[in-house]
Amino acid sequence: MTPASTAQVIPDLWDPATAPTDPVELLIYRSRLLGSDLRVTNFAGGNTSAKVPAADAFDGSPYRQLWVKGSGGDLGTLTRSGLAALSVERIRGLERGFRGVEFEDEQVAQLSACVVDQAGAPPSIDTPLHAWVDRAHVDHVHPDALIAFATARDGRRLAEEVFGGRIGWLDWQRPGYDLGLKLRDLVRHAPGLQGVILGGHGLVTWADDARDCYRTTIDVINQAAGAIATQTELPVFGLTQPPLDAPGRRRQAARMMPVLRGAGTNSGATAPRIGHFRDDDVVLEFIGSENAARLVAEGTSCPDHFLRTKRSPLLLDLPPDADPVAQRALVGSAFDAYREEYAGYYTRHASADSPPQRDANPALVLWPGVGMFSFARSKPEARVTGEFYVNAINVMRGAEALGGYRGMDEAEAFRIEYWALEEAKLRRMAPEKPLARRVALVTGGAGGIGGAIARKLAAEGASVVIADLDDSNAEAIATDIGEQALGLQLDVADEASVAEAFEHAALHFGGVDLLVNNAGITVARPLAETSVADYERVHSVVDLGSFLMSREFARQAAVIQTGGDIVYILSKNAVFVGSDNVAYGAAKAAQAHQMRLVAAELAAFGVRVNGVSPDAVIQGSKLFAGDWGRDRAAKYGVSQEELGQYYAQRSLLKLEILPEDIANATFALVGGLLGKTTGMIIPVDGGVAAGFLR
Repeated sequence: MTPASTAQVIPDLWDPATAPTDPVELLIYRSRLLGSDLRVTNFAGGNTSAKVPAADAFDGSPYRQLWVKGSGGDLGTLTRSGLAALSVERIRGLERGFRGVEFEDEQVAQLSACVVDQAGAPPSIDTPLHAWVDRAHVDHVHPDALIAFATARDGRRLAEEVFGGRIGWLDWQRPGYDLGLKLRDLVRHAPGLQGVILGGHGLVTWADDARDCYRTTIDVINQAAGAIATQTELPVFGLTQPPLDAPGRRRQAARMMPVLRGAGTNSGATAPRIGHFRDDDVVLEFIGSENAARLVAEGTSCPDHFLRTKRSPLLLDLPPDADPVAQRALVGSAFDAYREEYAGYYTRHASADSPPQRDANPALVLWPGVGMFSFARSKPEARVTGEFYVNAINVMRGAEALGGYRGMDEAEAFRIEYWALEEAKLRRMAPEKPLARRVALVTGGAGGIGGAIARKLAAEGASVVIADLDDSNAEAIATDIGEQALGLQLDVADEASVAEAFEHAALHFGGVDLLVNNAGITVARPLAETSVADYERVHSVVDLGSFLMSREFARQAAVIQTGGDIVYILSKNAVFVGSDNVAYGAAKAAQAHQMRLVAAELAAFGVRVNGVSPDAVIQGSKLFAGDWGRDRAAKYGVSQEELGQYYAQRSLLKLEILPEDIANATFALVGGLLGKTTGMIIPVDGGVAAGFLR
C-alpha cells in the first residue's frame, strides 16, 4: 500500500485495457484501486457499490441488484465473496417500517431480508447510503484530506468555498438507515451534486459510469489536498523537539517494548499483546511537537480510526534518552493513569444495556523523540492500528492548517465504541488460537526440526522469530509463514549475536515469551580421534548456546514479568551410551541437566522449562545430511536413505521420527494443557528402551 500522506497527488490508476467488463468484476477492480492507497481509505474502511439490472428468480420481474462491499472486508483485497448482494427496492421499502433514529439497530437487522445472494458477506451498516443514491456507482471512502475538512472547526464553510456546488455536506451522524434518508433528501434538493462530505467521517461520491465514479473520488481528494497545501504554514503542529538518530531510536524502542508489554498486562489480560513500532517522519513530527498534548487529548474523530486506536493514545512524559528499564515504575504509573481515565470514560457514559468494559490499556503509546508503539492481538492488527493513527495525524495536520481541529464529542465516541453493532462484530471474530499474543524464538530455525517447530507454533497463533546461522533459509521460512514471522541470523555461541537477536525480537514483536533451544551440531569420531576443537565446538553450540539464550530470556522475562516457556530440544543421547559420540553425548547430557537447573531457578518468575528428547530425525536434518549421516550409515551398514527406517526398526513402535513429531511435542508443552508442568522431558523416540529416563 502507498503510505498515508496528503502531500502527493493520487494518480489515476485506471487501465481500460485491464478493466473487466462484467459489472461485478468491474466493481472489484475499482475497489482494489481505491483500497491500494492509504490516502484514499484505511484498511477495512469504506464501501463501494454498483447497481446492476437483474430478474427475479421466481417470476422474472426486473429489479435493481445492489452489489456492495460487505461488513468487515477490505477494499484493497476485495473478492466476490466479500460483496453483499441486495435488492435496492427492498432496502428502500424498509422506510415504511422505520421508527426513527433511536430504533436504528432493528433496521440494520432487517437488511438481511433484502439480501438476494446468501453466499455473500453480511451487509454493512453503510448499505442504505448506497441504496438511496440514484446513480449506478457509489464510492464511500475515508481520505485523510477530506476528513481534515470534516473535522475542521469551520469545515462546512471551507468545503463550500473549495468545492462550490459540486460536493455537499451532511453533519456528523452515526451511520445507519436515517443517514441514508438524509443523503437521499440532500441529493433530491441538489441533483447536480457529485458527492457529499460526511462530517467527522468521510466522503461519498457517485456517477453513472464506474470509471467516472473512480475519477470523481480521486479528483475530489486531490482537490482537498491541494486546498490544504495552500493553507499550510509550517510547522503546523508547532515546534518539534529533535528526535534521537535512527540507531538510537531503534535501540530505545527495543528496550522499551518489553516494558510496555509488561505494563499492559495489569488489566488481567491472559497474555501480553503483540507490538509494532514505527518512527517515520510523519510520526516523529507530531509526537514531538508542542501541540501534541493538546491534540492527543482532543482525541480522534473518524470512527474508523478510534475503533482501532481508542479515542486517544498514551503520550509518555519521558525524555528520549531515558533508560526504559530504569523508568519501568514511571511507565507503569502512566499505564495505571490511562486505565483509570478509561474506566472513568466508561462509567460516565455506560448505560444498563452497554456491553461490558473492554481492555482499558492504550492501543498506542507515543514516546516523543523515539516513535510510536502500537499493540493488538496479532502483528498485522498491531501494524494496522499504527497505520490508523498515522491517518489520524494526517487528518489533524490538515484540519489544523484549515483553522483548527476538533475531535469527536466524548459521549458520541462512546456510543460508537460500545455500539451493539460493533459488539456483534467483535463476537463474530474467530476465537484466538492457543498461542495468540505470544512471541516464540526458535534457534536452529532453518533446519528440519526448527522449521517444523516454527511452522507449528505459527499455525497455533504465535508470532515467531526464526533464528539460524543460515539466515537466508530462516528468512525464506519466515516469508512463507507471513507477517507473523521474522527470520534473522543468529550465532548462539556468540553473546553479542544472542543479545542482538532478542533486541530484534523486542523491536519487531515486543519481546520473547517462548524460547525453543533447538540449535545443535555434532561430530562422529572415536574418543581418541576427537580433538579439543571438536569437543569445544559442539559444546559451544549445544550447552553454551542454550545457556546464553536462556540467560538472555531470563533477563527479558524479568522486565516483562509475565512468565513464559523455555523448551530444550534434547536427545536420547543425553542418557543413551553409544560409541564414537563423546562430544555430542556429553554436550546433550550437560544441556539436559542445564534444563533442570534453569527450571528450578526460573519457576519463581513464572517461567516453565521443559525438554523434548528425540531419537534420530533424518528428514530435513542438516546434521544427517553431512558427515554425521554418512558416518552413522557406514557404521550400521545401510545407505543414508535407509537411516530413517534403520532407526525406526530399533524402537519399540517401529516408527520413524519426523520433524513434525518434535514440533507437536513442543506445542504440547506450551499450548496450555500442561501449564503446571516444569522440569520434565518428553521422549519422542518411538520407544528406545536403552534411552528410557531413569
